[in-house]
Amino acid sequence: MTAAPSDHAADSADATAVISAPFIAITSVILSSALVAVGNGLMFAFIPVRLGAEGLPPTWAGLILTGLSAGGMAGCFLTGRIVTRVGHARAFMTFSALIILSNVVVGLMVDPWLWIAARALYGFAICGLFIVAQSWLNDVVGNAIRGRVTATFYMSYIVGLGLGSYLLAFIDAMENTAPLLAITFAALSIVPVGLTRLRTPPAPPIASIALRRAWAISPVGLAGMLAVGGLSMMVAGFAPIHATAIGFDKNAIALLLLAMPLGTLIVQLPFGWLSDRMDRRYVLVAASILVALAGLLAIGADSWAFGWMVLVYMVWSGATESIYSISSAHANDRADKGDLVVLSSTMLFAWSLSGFVIPGLATMLTAFVGTGAFIGIAILIAVAFCGFVAWRLTQTDAVPPEVSGDFSPLSAQAPPAADLAFAPAESGTSAVQRS
Repeated sequence: MTAAPSDHAADSADATAVISAPFIAITSVILSSALVAVGNGLMFAFIPVRLGAEGLPPTWAGLILTGLSAGGMAGCFLTGRIVTRVGHARAFMTFSALIILSNVVVGLMVDPWLWIAARALYGFAICGLFIVAQSWLNDVVGNAIRGRVTATFYMSYIVGLGLGSYLLAFIDAMENTAPLLAITFAALSIVPVGLTRLRTPPAPPIASIALRRAWAISPVGLAGMLAVGGLSMMVAGFAPIHATAIGFDKNAIALLLLAMPLGTLIVQLPFGWLSDRMDRRYVLVAASILVALAGLLAIGADSWAFGWMVLVYMVWSGATESIYSISSAHANDRADKGDLVVLSSTMLFAWSLSGFVIPGLATMLTAFVGTGAFIGIAILIAVAFCGFVAWRLTQTDAVPPEVSGDFSPLSAQAPPAADLAFAPAESGTSAVQRS
């Protein structure tokens, strides 16, 4: 098909955007986020292991995770105002400083109440840092390379999380080496951004939340965010808590948390490839079935050889992350340009609300039935979402391939991509029959 003149103009604009965003400057933001991820992964592994070694019940680890989610929810909706006030670079460095402060507090003493406050601060800061980094990159790169830059950003963060978690295998969990290393990586992350020549984007708009409108645009997309916000916390957040409670040592937990992000990459990419070539809802059904099946296997995986347990959790994590990224792509396929801001902010709200409420519920159940409660909750969420998507398939047609966007790998352990946090500078698709 011959491109229309407007298409050539868009390509020229993209080329200009690429020139104005030097490769080394873009890399600085990605590198900073990856460095933060290494420290974050280490702390995710360290906290439940240290609490278990101190003889504290796993309910405390669940409460700390819930506090992190509460801080993240606040960060999702205050970041825009902070960036408007001080700009992207200063906001990024401010959030990095708050992450450092959080890790300092954790290193002071083992006090669960103090750690809840520290991790809530961390949740606020990491959420803000992610939104700043993604919106910055989204503004300065053109459509021609935006997908590749976003994919590189997320893959770098996922790999950083895994490598950071694995660091726990080489340090003494009864000392404060982990918080000190996390502080070091967070401090190092400030350097590339502090030296970057990447231009500062305009301040983001403050978008409103409209659940009814978002539902009208894409029920499946909104339901996907409500499902996966909590689902990701069940799989990624409670896995180290459960592994600690059932007696795995820190080396095994470190290996498990290294393997899960790798599973995210291995499973998510083929699912994404399929979703670009068929109705994304069929792929969402398959992914949610895989989540439920992996959850069922996880119930008995504790008694298996450790290698098989790692494999189950790899698949479980990868299928969960696939729901997140494909739901995001599906919602964007069905939105008009004028709907993007309200859809983005509402899906961000749904993701963060679920990520706060579901861990709280799991923590309460953990006090009565043990840490295995998170497995049952994850299975129920996956089955309910699968049933809903299957029903929607009987109600509406698929988005025509010519108006669908391209899949981009995302992580449900971070706020939705930049176009789900702030209004994107560019947009492409037209709305079709809603799903």
